[in-house]
Amino acid sequence: MIDLRSDTVTHPVKKMLETMFSARVGDDVFGDDPTVNELEEKAAKIFGFEKALFCPSGTMTNQIAVKIHTQPGEEVICHQLSHIYNFEGGGIAFNSSASVRLIQGDRGRFKAKDVVENINPDDIHHPSTSLVTIENTCNWGGGCFYDPADIKEISYVAKENNLKFHLDGARIFNAFAETGENPAEYGKLFDSISFCLSKGLGAPVGSLLLGSKEFIHRARRIRKVLGGAMRQAGYLAAAGIYALDNHVNRLKEDHQRAKILGQIIEKLTYVEELVPVETNIVIFKLIDSFKSADFINQLAERNIKVVPFGPQTIRMVTHLDFNDDMLGNVEKELQMFQ
Repeated sequence: MIDLRSDTVTHPVKKMLETMFSARVGDDVFGDDPTVNELEEKAAKIFGFEKALFCPSGTMTNQIAVKIHTQPGEEVICHQLSHIYNFEGGGIAFNSSASVRLIQGDRGRFKAKDVVENINPDDIHHPSTSLVTIENTCNWGGGCFYDPADIKEISYVAKENNLKFHLDGARIFNAFAETGENPAEYGKLFDSISFCLSKGLGAPVGSLLLGSKEFIHRARRIRKVLGGAMRQAGYLAAAGIYALDNHVNRLKEDHQRAKILGQIIEKLTYVEELVPVETNIVIFKLIDSFKSADFINQLAERNIKVVPFGPQTIRMVTHLDFNDDMLGNVEKELQMFQ
């Protein structure tokens, strides 16, 4: 089976499993799991933050950040395609009782001027704007990434207007693979950062939330309230350490295969549109006469899994369990529909 539904479908490599089985563990709720502590220290150091917190998911890290950065009735600025708004179960409303201001922008990205135009005036008729969030890379935008200069300008606007600035960096290392940015310099632009270990980095589970010492102290309490405090989590943290040490530099391989896949798909007669392929996500729209449900089912019969991503739209995501031989097989099967 060739599984292109997401980069979350990866299995731990043998050496990662060996690292997990040999991990030293304690009770992380008491703060004495040495491997969790090591992972948190490592993650914080990479991005130049004081502290980090290991959580079960990126949804949890994002929602903790929103909770800390806002008060009930305040407003969050984010893109209309953002994961934090569309795919976290209405968490901003449920967990933080906050309003949301959606920006259209370009495939999940917006610019500093968009932020300026969407900051509410100091008027009792409007919620107080308190937080700006961006997603890099943007899942719904086809894995596109921000121009570093645009992020710097947004960060400046946020600071000038006393707004907090949070990054949903679920796939931030995919962005770095293309831009070559220094994570420690990048971290200076944000008040908090969330990134996933369980996507392109290939760990089985887990995300990190980064921030100041005070921020993470508060985050630890909210993680407990949300049920995210774990005990001998070092077995999972060990996978995260291995992923950061061994799977960051290979992300370019996923991007190259995705771009080749995009070139193949672009030439298919039954494809109406292909979203530009920038990292490891390939999104394309089928012509109206070829129903997406039929396409997905027929691919499944050929042992290829993909997911629907809107009307007549399909998403494929490359990852470390997808190799060149599989790419060749996918090309062959896609040609069968011509």
